[in-house]
Amino acid sequence: MSENTITTDLGYVDGKQVVADLNRLLRLRTTPIAMKMFASKAEMEAIPRIRRPSSVHTTDQIVGQASRNGWTVGITMADLVGAQCGTVIGLSPRDEAWLSGDRMAGVWYATQEEAAAHQDAMDVLEFGQYEAMAVSPLASGRLDPPDICLIYATPAQMILFINGLQWTGYKKLDWGCVGESACADSWGRALKTGEPSLSIPCFAERRYGGVMEDELLMAIPPSFLPRIIAGLEALSGNGLRYPIAQYGVNNDVRAGMGISYG
Repeated sequence: MSENTITTDLGYVDGKQVVADLNRLLRLRTTPIAMKMFASKAEMEAIPRIRRPSSVHTTDQIVGQASRNGWTVGITMADLVGAQCGTVIGLSPRDEAWLSGDRMAGVWYATQEEAAAHQDAMDVLEFGQYEAMAVSPLASGRLDPPDICLIYATPAQMILFINGLQWTGYKKLDWGCVGESACADSWGRALKTGEPSLSIPCFAERRYGGVMEDELLMAIPPSFLPRIIAGLEALSGNGLRYPIAQYGVNNDVRAGMGISYG
């Protein structure tokens, strides 16, 4: 896959059924959502029942409006507060001014050089391919097919989600952490690479996007989800399910280990 190309050969995924299965197997608290990029503003605005912002927002807030409020929302660069948000989704250029990180120097990073190194490390979409982006609850089916899905979960829910992903086609999963602007670790990386991308949501996502302090974020192309659900079903059949019952720190471990690990 090209470094800056979103995969579109995703096949059909029943978003409503996927969400029902995830909620049954993991008891998610937050609405799984879809994200889709659009080559034109008109194409985005043609989505049924789409909302357009009347105020200036961060991308974190737009994502939060879908995942916390259940809204379908579309944006262009004009709706975003600045280039830090827009560049991650390819709506603003990764130019010299953005790469300098001058607004983060002395705030998030000790020096200009450190701030620039942070900007350079971020995964972003190439500028010029898209004019707009939309998010919507996955179960609504309004962004069909979405480019990626965003799933918020607690660490316990998330590790089982990953275990489901690894049930078949196993490979070690490697992710990074840029620190602030962690949207580059989640939706930026997933849009850019077409791979599952886990992040620890950053200060801005929690302050402005409504992300709870115990939540992690998985950004993932929808084509992975049926496989994950099948994996979760298999794990559940083996007694490995959510919620994870506490065994006790003082008990003889042999009986429990014999069930869970054979």
